[in-house]
Amino acid sequence: MNGLNRFIALWLFCFLSIGIVFAQEKVNLEMMHRIKAEGIGNSQIEDLSFYLTDFLGPRLSGSTNLRNAREWTAEKFKEWGLNNVKIDEYGEFGRGWDVKKSYIAMTAPYYAQVIGYPKAWTNGTNGPVNSEVILLEINSDADFDKYKGKLKGKVVTTASNLTLSPAFEAEAKRWTDEELEARKEITIGGSAGRFTPEMLAQFRAQRELDQKLTKFLLEEEVALRLTGTRGNFGTVFHTRAGSFSTDKVPTVPELEIAAEHHGRIFRLLKKGIPVEIEAEVAVDWLDDDYRGYNVLAEIPGTDRNLGAEIVMLGAHLDSWHAGTGGNDNAAGVAVMMEAIRILKDLGFQPKRTIRIALWGEEEQGLFGSRGYVQKYVADRNTKEKKAEWNKISAYYNLDNGSGKIRGIYLEGNDMLVPVFEEWFKPFHEMGAKTITRRNTGSTDHVAFDAVGIPGFQFIQDPIDYGRGYHTNMDVYERMQFADMTQAAVIIAAMVYNTAQREEKLPRKPWN
Repeated sequence: MNGLNRFIALWLFCFLSIGIVFAQEKVNLEMMHRIKAEGIGNSQIEDLSFYLTDFLGPRLSGSTNLRNAREWTAEKFKEWGLNNVKIDEYGEFGRGWDVKKSYIAMTAPYYAQVIGYPKAWTNGTNGPVNSEVILLEINSDADFDKYKGKLKGKVVTTASNLTLSPAFEAEAKRWTDEELEARKEITIGGSAGRFTPEMLAQFRAQRELDQKLTKFLLEEEVALRLTGTRGNFGTVFHTRAGSFSTDKVPTVPELEIAAEHHGRIFRLLKKGIPVEIEAEVAVDWLDDDYRGYNVLAEIPGTDRNLGAEIVMLGAHLDSWHAGTGGNDNAAGVAVMMEAIRILKDLGFQPKRTIRIALWGEEEQGLFGSRGYVQKYVADRNTKEKKAEWNKISAYYNLDNGSGKIRGIYLEGNDMLVPVFEEWFKPFHEMGAKTITRRNTGSTDHVAFDAVGIPGFQFIQDPIDYGRGYHTNMDVYERMQFADMTQAAVIIAAMVYNTAQREEKLPRKPWN
């Protein structure tokens, strides 16, 4: 057979194979109707959202509020009649940290409240601080000498390099049909890199200087450091100053303040006008338990042959600490809880076991999902396969805010295109129909995909997610309840289809 004939034969084989797979995907439209009716007619989304945000509050990794959230969600699963509910240890995380008090105001040249929050895992101020603010202008090692011996007990800040521009385009948006269609395109090859060697060298030099500054401020016993942060109209984006490491390395107390307020302080100081600050930060370090946990619950499988296999859905329960984690990720948790509630309340007895997982410590590096995979599924480094590796058919994740689902990322798995195209058909009128082979990252499905398990994150309308996640304004008011109701219905249907399918979903090779 010559080369052209071989190519034609291979093409025909692939075409026919995909056609066979496509033909096998039968959707139970009666069940799709029942899922829609329950999810839309008896939605618990608003109630779940209230408890996950206003009631439980911020849920920083390792914090008391996250511990409370684990207990509350576990009790809710028991109330719903789910099986095998447990708060499951996945391994070590590190130190917990709670903010007990935080206050800052400018008292001279006049009084003004300042919007600000402690950086995560920063030390407290050991009582109230009343001090002039010292503007540090350090651009090289030689500049440190100017301040040596002059900073003890002082409030310090550095130059403001943030520029705020008017928002000429709407902050909130939905994906257009054209934008969704473009997400199906796969680019082969690409640019050589995002950063030039000169840019990388500059970043490294700045990082080294920042590390020296941090050490210097500790040695000088600075009382408090003020840092501006990106954001607009008083929105403060979170970062961390200290570490949750059990090494207990001390940090300078540090407050992130709104860009507008930091800019005002900076400009006053640059003009030679003294600025004074009154502040206090009180924190608790939680050293009683360094372990991390996930919350698990199930609807048991009933099929004699398939019951031991598993379909998983999940979202991360932790958040940052100044807001209440509405879009990141109470929305995802509420949707996944609602999806499994829908299936349970319909009296669904799946062939495969359905397991929901609410992950811990995602924001600090996917600790919960990676810990679960390491414990039960596989070691991605040694390639050791563990008990659940051959049992899990799929893992579904939600972590891009509360916007409605518009489709799904297949993480490069071509074999799934005809499967999901068929499964999404009942939801085209809800705006969900984009099936893309593209990858997406930065959330918990990555832990499963890394060991060859089909793991998925959904395409969601961004709404105003980029403006508010990881901020003090990521709260209940950001959540889109109608969109979340749509998402819960679709995910319940995906889980149903996966649980009832005769075969596990096809996998990419993993050796």
